[in-house]
Amino acid sequence: MAGTLSQFSSSIAILALLLIATLDFTAAQTGVCYGRLGNDLPPESDVVGLFKQNNIQRMRIYNPDPAALQALGGSNIELTVGVANEDLPSIAASQSNADTWVQTNIKSYPGVKFKYIAVGNEISPLRGESSQYVQYVLPAMQNIHNSISSAGLGIRVSTAVDMGLLGTSYPPDAGAFRSDVASYINPVVGFLAKTGAPLLANVYPYFAYVGNKAQIDISYALFTSSSGVPMPGGVTYQNLFYAMVDAMYAALEKSGGSSVEVVVSETGWPSAGGDSTSVDNARVYNTNLLQRVQSGTPKRPGKAIETYIFAMFDENQKSPEYEKNWGIFHPNKELKYPIKF
Repeated sequence: MAGTLSQFSSSIAILALLLIATLDFTAAQTGVCYGRLGNDLPPESDVVGLFKQNNIQRMRIYNPDPAALQALGGSNIELTVGVANEDLPSIAASQSNADTWVQTNIKSYPGVKFKYIAVGNEISPLRGESSQYVQYVLPAMQNIHNSISSAGLGIRVSTAVDMGLLGTSYPPDAGAFRSDVASYINPVVGFLAKTGAPLLANVYPYFAYVGNKAQIDISYALFTSSSGVPMPGGVTYQNLFYAMVDAMYAALEKSGGSSVEVVVSETGWPSAGGDSTSVDNARVYNTNLLQRVQSGTPKRPGKAIETYIFAMFDENQKSPEYEKNWGIFHPNKELKYPIKF
């Protein structure tokens, strides 16, 4: 009898280990965006140390700053690095220029654990200044991808978009890109589907809430709703973040990107300077976010949502006022509120 129990216990243990092995725990690890538009920020080496001390294992930076890349060497922090919007025309113009960019900013830092290259941030035909770069996004992505592939590097190439590309977002299953951005976004989606790269999406329930307070309860935006919002078809959404992510998934499906994953490349809540901003709201949003991204959305249940909180620090050189106050840390490296990664 003792032998049978021992074998049974061993079998249970093996099954448990197999189950753990199949769960995507690494994707639940939330990263933080390291914005640098401040004149009082700590040195790059201190920032990397702060990431490590707080168990933040993923970082997004918006351009390949040499000091930041040097500091990241050997840190084992997974990095998303941006190609600045203004660099896209040159990179789109020739493969040689893309090769030079990759050599200078990627291959020259073999100790950095690059994960994604974000070719442009929030470029859209609808976004004023950024609209001038629309024509360069896809060819720049293709050229960077060719350079990465030729170098044998396993870095996926994408671009970061905002939710303004969606013409329909409610209910989430009806999510669709606007007809006047289709000629831009559909080929990008096709490229991502072909290469197996995710779409990087900046998802901000804060802006959705303050833009429609008559229809959206703040508890739904802050992950604290007890009842959620029932949608047509019988699905109840417990929070606005899930609804927005699933609207993006629905839009991808309608544009031929049913295989494309959504990585939330920015999200957060400002702590001062605007409508519904407070340290407590920022704390509630970000601490709840860390838990909710682990369990997946109604459209992707059980699939952890790779997510990057915006931002590591307050940035005093941004405007308007609320744009200065997204940091989870003060520039003096003190936490603004309790949060555990």
